[in-house]
Amino acid sequence: MGSPSEAAPGVRRNPLSGREFQLRLVSGVVLAILVVSALILGGGPFAFIWLAAALVGAAEWIGMSRTGPRRLLLTIIGVTLAGLSLCLREGATPLVFLAVAATGTLGLLVLAQDGPARGRAVAGLAGGAVVALVPPGLRDDPGIGILGPAWMFAVVWSTDVVAYITGRTFGGPKLMPSVSPKKTWSGALGGLAAGTAAGIGLVALARGYGWSPLAATSLAIVGAVSAAASIFSQAGDLAESALKRHWGVKDSGRSIPGHGGVMDRLDGFAAVALLAGLYLLAHRMGAV
Repeated sequence: MGSPSEAAPGVRRNPLSGREFQLRLVSGVVLAILVVSALILGGGPFAFIWLAAALVGAAEWIGMSRTGPRRLLLTIIGVTLAGLSLCLREGATPLVFLAVAATGTLGLLVLAQDGPARGRAVAGLAGGAVVALVPPGLRDDPGIGILGPAWMFAVVWSTDVVAYITGRTFGGPKLMPSVSPKKTWSGALGGLAAGTAAGIGLVALARGYGWSPLAATSLAIVGAVSAAASIFSQAGDLAESALKRHWGVKDSGRSIPGHGGVMDRLDGFAAVALLAGLYLLAHRMGAV
């Protein structure tokens, strides 16, 4: 989401024109096809995609924040995330999960170069764990199934795309100029409306096809949760913008044409995954 770059007074750029949008569109469509295909397949392919995304995102964070020793820390993060993903696939007990996570965290605390680096390294592991575990965890839960991650995609993607278009089309007051100068209130509100509508629409559609028992949830509740998720998504976007500004970088990486790095693409999704992960934990504990 964002407003147009500076143009002649009274002139609005076409939000669908320009090389930047074309790159975003092509890479976004390719990624969407890949992710949705894996979502339909479920199982190992879906888990692998999110493990790979988590590893690349963690590598971008460690590099962007200049946290060392880089290779050693990334090795520990990678092994730990792979171990946690395997635990999820094999249905390990919570105690085994905690043991794997604690061992990886201890390794990072021991090997990081200083106090601040320890915090950044552990944050990289924690963020990677959310991305690697929540989508497949939702997909594999019989009470949630394909609807869980599909709802996340619908809300986050709709929020992002519509916020981008409405922000560039209408411009107006800036949302948080000290953090992200191009983001506007028009984009934020457009994204909120789109994300909420997409979440409700997907659950309503799922009812007719029996995707998941979760589809029986009241649409009023779905709307409220979808709106909250849309706000979380935009907050995640702003948080990553603040981190990039702090570390003096434009993008977290260059792995996705038109979008930057994996962190740039998954900033909002990771925030929503955190929200969904809390629900998943409560669901598995029988609280919801």
